[in-house]
Amino acid sequence: MRLVETSGAEPEVVYDSGGGVRIWVSDSIAFAGPAQSGDFLVTGSHGGVSAGEYATSFGVAVVVCNDAGIGKNRAGVAGLAAVSADGIAGIGVSHDTARIGDGTDGWEHGIVSYVNEVAQRLGIRVGAPLREQLLELTARKEW
Repeated sequence: MRLVETSGAEPEVVYDSGGGVRIWVSDSIAFAGPAQSGDFLVTGSHGGVSAGEYATSFGVAVVVCNDAGIGKNRAGVAGLAAVSADGIAGIGVSHDTARIGDGTDGWEHGIVSYVNEVAQRLGIRVGAPLREQLLELTARKEW
């Protein structure tokens, strides 16, 4: 695994329900860790297999990545699909609405382009603004 400099790049809490869940934003899923366990994590990373492996290792409830154009064999969301087996809601935002590598842009402007089975059961809809849907989900406390 490649070492990534994370100094000054730690995920930032953008929403805290005050006891239920926090929503974190990070430019890369590689900057996240155990502090995000059980929470929602919005990243600027692609949603490929390695991103899914990170999300599973941290035990997040929801992981959001950039769809990276979906790509060959749906590689841009393959990790988001795989985390469904671990009960994690995987959500992709369209690369046309949020810059790849910019978690804040995904949080503020991302439109959902992909949902895995878990996210779909939770009512996350393709074509709707990410931020609005995650805030609604935290209010329902269904995850």
